[in-house]
Amino acid sequence: MGRFRRFAGNRCSLCWAWVIVAACVGVAGAQTGDRSRPATSGTDLYEDLRLFVDTLAEIERNYVKDVDRRQLIESAIRGMLHDLDPYSNYISPEQLARFNQTVEQEFGGIGIQVTRDLVVSTPLPGTPAYKAGIMPGDRIVEIEGQRTVELPRGRRLEKAIELLKGPPGTTVRLKVFRPSEKKELEFELTRAVIHVSTVLGDHYRKVNGEHRWEYMLDPEARIGYVRITHFGRHTAEELKAALEELKNRGMRALILDLRSNPGGLLSQAIAVCDLFLERGRIVSTSGRSVPPRVWTAHEEGTFAGFPMAVLVNRFSASASEIVAACLQDHHRAVIVGERTWGKGSVQNVIDLDDGKSALKLTTAKYLRPSGKNIHRDVGDGPNDEWGVSPDDGFVVKLSDSELREYFEYRRRRDVISDDGPPKSDFTDRVLEKAVAYLKEQLGLKDSKDEKKDDADRKAGAPSEASAKEAAAKDGAAKRAAPGKTDKPAGAKPAERGKPKRTSQPSGSQSSPDGAGEGEAKDRNRSERRFRSPRRGRASLLFDLPAPAGGVATTVPEHSLGSGLRRVRAVVSLMGVCPRPLGGGWWL
Repeated sequence: MGRFRRFAGNRCSLCWAWVIVAACVGVAGAQTGDRSRPATSGTDLYEDLRLFVDTLAEIERNYVKDVDRRQLIESAIRGMLHDLDPYSNYISPEQLARFNQTVEQEFGGIGIQVTRDLVVSTPLPGTPAYKAGIMPGDRIVEIEGQRTVELPRGRRLEKAIELLKGPPGTTVRLKVFRPSEKKELEFELTRAVIHVSTVLGDHYRKVNGEHRWEYMLDPEARIGYVRITHFGRHTAEELKAALEELKNRGMRALILDLRSNPGGLLSQAIAVCDLFLERGRIVSTSGRSVPPRVWTAHEEGTFAGFPMAVLVNRFSASASEIVAACLQDHHRAVIVGERTWGKGSVQNVIDLDDGKSALKLTTAKYLRPSGKNIHRDVGDGPNDEWGVSPDDGFVVKLSDSELREYFEYRRRRDVISDDGPPKSDFTDRVLEKAVAYLKEQLGLKDSKDEKKDDADRKAGAPSEASAKEAAAKDGAAKRAAPGKTDKPAGAKPAERGKPKRTSQPSGSQSSPDGAGEGEAKDRNRSERRFRSPRRGRASLLFDLPAPAGGVATTVPEHSLGSGLRRVRAVVSLMGVCPRPLGGGWWL
C-alpha cells in the first residue's frame, strides 16, 4: 500500500486509482466464474497493481512534458478493455452524454441533422430549427459569434455539436449560408427537448399542413415500409404506432428495413420481435458469470396475417441481427440483401465514478432461436457460421460504389419537401427484390412481369406467371404425398411459421383509402396464399424447449442486467454510439 500514498495529495487521482482496482477486481472475479469474490486475495491484487502504480509515478516524475494524469488513467483502462474484445469499452463523460442521448432518443438542441461539413441535411418537423425556417442545404458558418472555419481542425464537428446542443429553454445564435440566395442568414433559436425517432418511413408527406413519414410504400399493392435506424428506448412503441397506422390503411404486406442498423437496447430488439410473433423463442443469452436467459413471444398485441421481408446489409449488426435471425428462424419473414456483420455479444453498461463515466463490458453472448451462432470471432472466414445470411435466392450484393449511391439516395429521400420524394435514377435493388417477392405472395404481378408476360403471349410461349403457378402446384402435390417430410430423422412435428389471422377492430375493414368488405376478403385470401420461402427446410425453432409465459412489450433494463450492480443499460451495439452512414448527426 505504500506506493499508493504517492497519490494521497490528489483525491481525484486516488479515486481513479480505485476505479482501476475495482475494474481489475471485476476482471479477476470473472476469471473464476464466481461472482461472489475475486479470483485472488486483495493483497495479491495490490501486488499485481504495483507495476501500474510504479509506471504512472515514473511518468509523472520524469516524462519530458507535463502529463494529464486522468487522461493517462483513462488510456490505461481503454488498453485493458481492448485486450478483452472489440466491443468492451470505457465510456468517458463526454461519450456517456452522447450514449444516453442515443439510447433515450432525446436531447436539448435545435432539431437539425447535419453532415460532417455542417451542411443541414434536413430539419426535424416541429423543432425550433424547422419553425424558424432553416432549410436543407444551409451550411452553418457561425455559432455564437465564432466562425466554424476557425474551430479546431479535426474536432470541428464535435465542437459545433457542443455549441449547438444545450439545456432546453436556453438560446443559441447561428448564421447559415443559403446557396439558393447566395447570402448568410442569421437565426436566434431557443433550444428545446428534441425527440429523434428511430422508426422512419420511405419519405415525408404533408398531412394537414404537417410533414409526417409515409409508411405505405406501394398504395396500390398496400405494401408497408418501416425503417429502424437503431434500437433506442422508444423503438418498439414507435414501431407499434407505425404498424397501427398501416393496419388502418389496409396494409397487406410489410417490409422491415434494418440496413446499416448498428444495434441498441436488447430489450427493444426483443420487444420488436414480439410484435410479429405469437409464440416461441425470441433469443437466448448465456455467459460465464451470468445465468442463462431465454425470452419468448406471446400472442397478445401480435401483428400477424401478412407476409414480411426484412432488409439487411453488411452493416446490420447486434440487436438488428437478433430481430432478423428471430424472424428468419420462425419463418415469419424472408431475409433480403447481404450477410450481416456478425456481432452476437451483449454488453452491460455499468456506471463508474459515481455515474460520470461508464464501463461497457461484454457479459454474455446470444444465440438465435434455432440455437445457431451469430458472433463472428477473429479469424472466422466466409464458410464459418456467423451473422444472418439472406434466404436462398434473396442475396443482393452491392459494390462499394453502389452502396455509396444508396446512402446518398436514402439521404435525399429523408429530406423534408412539399413536392414529395425527389426523382432519382438510382435503383434500390434490395428493396425491389423484396417488393417483387411480396407481390408474388399477394398474387399480384410486378410491372416487369406483366411486360414479359405480354411478350410471351405474343410469341405463343407460356408466361412466367403460368410457369410459376404450375411449379407451385407441383410442389404442393409433393408436400402432400404421404410418408414424405422435410424434417430430419427423429424430429418432432414442427409448426410452420405461418401467422394466424388476428381479429380486426371494429371499423377497420373500412380504410381511409375507401377499401371495404372486398378488401377484407382480399386480405384473407392473401393470408391463405402466404407460404414461407424456406418451406423446404425443417423448423428447428419450435422443437426447442421454451419456458412458459411470454415477454412483455417493454422489458425492464434491470431485468436484463444479470444481477450486476449499477447497470445503466443492456445493449447489443457496435460502438459507444451509432455512427451515421448515410444521414448525419442530430443537433
